[in-house]
Amino acid sequence: MSADAQRAPAVGFISLGCPKALVDSERILTQLRTEGYTIVPSFEGADLVIVNTCGFIDDAKAESLQTIGEALEANGRVLVTGCMGAKPSDISDIHPKVLGITGPQAYEAIMTQVHEHLPYTATHDPKIDLVPPQGIKLTPRHYAYLKISEGCNHSCSFCIIPSMRGKLVSRPAESVMEEAQRLVKAGVKELLVVSQDTSAYGIDTKYALGMWQGRPIKTRFQDLCETLGQLGVWVRLHYVYPYPHVSDIIPLMAEGKILPYLDIPFQHASHSILKAMKRPAAAENTLKRIQEWRSICPELTIRSTFIVGFPGETEQDFQQLLDYLGEAQIDRAGCFKYSQVEGAKANNLQDHIPEEVKEERYARFMERQQQVSYDRLQLKVDSLQDAILDGQTEAEDGSLLWVARTKGDAPEIDGQLYIDPTNFADQTSHWREGSIVQAKIVDADEYDLYGVPAC
Repeated sequence: MSADAQRAPAVGFISLGCPKALVDSERILTQLRTEGYTIVPSFEGADLVIVNTCGFIDDAKAESLQTIGEALEANGRVLVTGCMGAKPSDISDIHPKVLGITGPQAYEAIMTQVHEHLPYTATHDPKIDLVPPQGIKLTPRHYAYLKISEGCNHSCSFCIIPSMRGKLVSRPAESVMEEAQRLVKAGVKELLVVSQDTSAYGIDTKYALGMWQGRPIKTRFQDLCETLGQLGVWVRLHYVYPYPHVSDIIPLMAEGKILPYLDIPFQHASHSILKAMKRPAAAENTLKRIQEWRSICPELTIRSTFIVGFPGETEQDFQQLLDYLGEAQIDRAGCFKYSQVEGAKANNLQDHIPEEVKEERYARFMERQQQVSYDRLQLKVDSLQDAILDGQTEAEDGSLLWVARTKGDAPEIDGQLYIDPTNFADQTSHWREGSIVQAKIVDADEYDLYGVPAC
């Protein structure tokens, strides 16, 4: 048999969208490697390309369609999966030459299409073809996303996620813990818990009881947080809706069992806009809860996302949002200008906001939030902070700085801590990417912290 005939087929893989889609990509990649396929980082060197798409907003759809087009032009053999695949015609009408289209979480379906268009039966050699127990990860070795459920039971008027990913389906708690333990054994120091609605975890199963390491564990938000907190690594919670029972996990943060960090998509502060959005909580309730949470855990960092320019948003509504940022002291906030998404109920609302007004409100939001963020970060100056090292970067003078994150900073979306080790060679000689160290904060700006190793 020729060397070319023995070569395992190469699959190019592009993953777009949120961390939840990234976890889907990791699962597909793990299956591909398990079956002997090789993964390559380019279109040109691949026998087939898979594009995992995002379809949450129009900009994400446009990026997905552009990426598919680039893959077709460079390679010609393309399979498409992910959120945009929930409505195949949106893809096939523009790119009729794609070989196949599958929706989100369609792991078996995409593998069936791979087998059809790129068949391969591997001769397995356990000495060289090992897939690590934690599977293929697309994140650095020291942190990983842990998806605990699929889908969502909400019907937010601006969102079509339930129509793409379905209703809430929670993973059994023992399955989540087994994966978490595998990741920790593989060297992961930070677990980022993700789902569409993390605090609703287990509602669909009526908090089914399972067993893990000989002990009972319920498929329930608080129980999962408590058990994850026993693994001895950082546990960070994302996409947490502000239900009343979220208060039950704040003591775990105060005790250091999970990180004092909550990613809560509040979306707005005006009662009328929240009602039009069909969001689950009123702003006055969340303000009270935030105050209660911080009284229990003063170190709590709150990240959130907001939408400006939602249909019907008046200047008074928007001013309420600006006031809310100051009252709630949201540490980290992202902002989106409302855009119509095909199939979303908000498209049918009255009084859509002109684009120039959206732009103006977006700028005012970011200016207000930058001040809040600056003030919050100034409170950390002169403090000692635990930080996880993500790597190194070169300073303006050519020296190397460590790039790190505190307990209040999630990767990719929050700020960073830049640690100058210049005068601390003895204390930092053992530092490596993924190490958790302590730093003294000496300065801060609107987004980032600056420090030196703690003596």
